[in-house]
Amino acid sequence: MSETLMEAGDVHARPELLVVADTVARDKGIEREEVLEAMEMAIQKAGRSKYGHEHDIRAHIDRKSGEIMLARYIEVLEDGAERENEVTQMFLADALRRKPDAQAGEFIVDILPPIDFGRIAAQTAKQVIVQKVREAERERQFEEYKDRIGEIVNGLVKRMEYGNAIIDLGRAEAILRRDESIPREHFNNGDRIRAYIADVRQEPRGPQIFLSRTHPDFMAKLFAQEVPEIYDGVIEIKSVARDPGSRAKIAVVSHDSSIDPVGPCIGMRGSRVQAVVGELQGEKIDIIQWSPDAASFIVNALAPAEVAKVVLDEDNNKIEVVVPDEQLSLAIGRRGQNVRLASQLSGWDIDILTEAEESERRQKEFQDRSKMFVDALDVDDVIAHLLVTEGFSSVEEVAFVPVEDLTDIEGFDEDVASELQARARNHLATREEEMDAKRKELGVEDDVASLEGMTAALMVALGENDVKTRDDLADLAGDELLEIAPAGSMNMDQANELIMAARAHWFEDEEPAADDAAADEAAETEPAE
Repeated sequence: MSETLMEAGDVHARPELLVVADTVARDKGIEREEVLEAMEMAIQKAGRSKYGHEHDIRAHIDRKSGEIMLARYIEVLEDGAERENEVTQMFLADALRRKPDAQAGEFIVDILPPIDFGRIAAQTAKQVIVQKVREAERERQFEEYKDRIGEIVNGLVKRMEYGNAIIDLGRAEAILRRDESIPREHFNNGDRIRAYIADVRQEPRGPQIFLSRTHPDFMAKLFAQEVPEIYDGVIEIKSVARDPGSRAKIAVVSHDSSIDPVGPCIGMRGSRVQAVVGELQGEKIDIIQWSPDAASFIVNALAPAEVAKVVLDEDNNKIEVVVPDEQLSLAIGRRGQNVRLASQLSGWDIDILTEAEESERRQKEFQDRSKMFVDALDVDDVIAHLLVTEGFSSVEEVAFVPVEDLTDIEGFDEDVASELQARARNHLATREEEMDAKRKELGVEDDVASLEGMTAALMVALGENDVKTRDDLADLAGDELLEIAPAGSMNMDQANELIMAARAHWFEDEEPAADDAAADEAAETEPAE
């Protein structure tokens, strides 16, 4: 476009435009070319306002002389072609009368006289330039900051808007929302602030940089700035849990066996940790040594409370922590803060019991299991108690463990063990028959029973929840099946496997259809005899 305009010759110089473009580009930190393109767009808009918006008016500013060239473009179409716009398009026959060597596909260029910018036109042009420069500036900010998510930046509070702080970072503006500020934290215009870049994203009103002072990684980055061993990678921060403005826990591990990970984070007389505490408005910080052993780590995480015993349930990612009666309130913390932070830090669900509560629950479990063995195996309390004491918790275990596991129990010989196993298997067979009859009564179909991993108890539970066919089961989500299944009978992975097994016939139905389509296609391509 520019070469055609320059060849046309009717131009007027505006060298001061180049000076303005250079100044704006330098002040806003954007490319000179982007400023000049914005100016060209503004001149084009003013030209269309003068000559009519229906025209294809184009402008070009010479990058060396500042000359402004304005022209109207008319596209040349083949004779008889469909014309969409009579103003901006003409047929070849008409074009040849104006330009003897005209060809379809090119443009007829009418050079326009210089525009005498009136007040309104000048104001419109200024608005276009300001808008385009602002867009270019925001795009530059986005490109500069999109890869800096996770960094700490310093800035000045520029203004407050509805509780949110607008922060001047020097080459960009960012927003610190009220819910990303530490509670009871107050800012005034001109305050210097440190914050964590939580997100940089394109919004309808332009790129936005979102800061945070409550993000757990903000604390981690502050420690990296204060503790050289963390910055150098000798000490690693494994996890952080925060209740912003109140309390936090940070788990650290040393990759050098000669260095204690906790001491360097605290610093001489607490100088390092106090520097972080000061930045976080007095937030109390517990520095905890991380351990690959979940039980040891959670005991450390619950500090300052003392722990008497822990019981892990790895299948459900839960851990039961037993503490002395007088340590209960310390372990839980004010409003559950200590146990909540320990749970966030470790990633485990923590259930805290006192020694008295744990003893009472164990006794109840012992009595319940003993009664279950008495009823199921038709044995006396002594044998039932022995089974529970040795760790047997279900009739299935008694029925299918190696007989040696039973004969190892004091007072059990091979005859007693064999009899117990026979009674256990008879009980299971009877219960299976009862469950099977009940699931049939509930209308659960036989093809559901044939699925691998399906149990009679689960089929009864499905029937009671109106899941009666294979398709009904296939339509469930894993968490829905877990809610229906008897407590503790399966985990999420097993539930998903069972659902996928129920869905298998859907895909089997598709294969023959695909084979039939392939056969039809082959038949069509075979030559006729």
